[in-house]
Amino acid sequence: MTDAPGAPRPERDDEPSTTPGAIGDPSTGEAGEFGRQFASAMAQSGLGALARDEKLSGRDLLTAVGGVRGILEALLPGLVFLVVYSVLTSFAGWETQSALVPSLGASVGLAVVFTIVRVATKGQPTQAIAGLIGVLASAALALWTGDARDNYVLGFFTNAAYALALIISLLVRWPAIGLIVGFLMGDGLAWRQDRRKYRAAQFLTLVWIGLFVARLAVQVPFYLVDNVEALGATRLLMGVPLYALVLVFSWLVVRAVYPSSARTPE
Repeated sequence: MTDAPGAPRPERDDEPSTTPGAIGDPSTGEAGEFGRQFASAMAQSGLGALARDEKLSGRDLLTAVGGVRGILEALLPGLVFLVVYSVLTSFAGWETQSALVPSLGASVGLAVVFTIVRVATKGQPTQAIAGLIGVLASAALALWTGDARDNYVLGFFTNAAYALALIISLLVRWPAIGLIVGFLMGDGLAWRQDRRKYRAAQFLTLVWIGLFVARLAVQVPFYLVDNVEALGATRLLMGVPLYALVLVFSWLVVRAVYPSSARTPE
């Protein structure tokens, strides 16, 4: 049954009020300033690096995941830990606890080198420093417990926290990916009034939840059975490679709901 001509359309529970000046209206001063700051911050993210591109090239994707240096900073410390630990325990016959210190030392040392290089070359050290902090915290936990598999525990909490935050954003009907994409595309909060964009935001938020949940579903069982090698390998495979795939898929969805002719000019 359709509404009579001129009759007001009843509001849906999952659609906010469109009254000018309502809370969350991007046209208001505070919301507009928040939007600009939020968009600026999100522009530094992987999705931010891709969102406005009309065509997706390999170079664009490489930039979005941090470039060659960023990929090396993300992957090599973990890879070095896994290789050194596996060689010492499987081929050299070392006890697991004896192999832990040199394995962690090699991983932390490489992360320190990456950070020093970033600072020395006057690059943006944020990613390297964040990676170094993560490597140091994970190594400290593993040394404290004397268990190599605990080098991966903080990653479980990180993925769980991201998944929980995204789930909450869905439950309160403000899907987080919609917020990110809306401000990046110059749409502010207007996407919430567009059913197609709103549904796309919900869908993409679910996709990103799936990424974090999948990591936990695959890796936690390896942790529970104390298979450090399998845990380390899946951690690497489900890190940057899977992140890149989800980025590409997100870009495809964003381009579908934000065609170039309909984009808001900046």
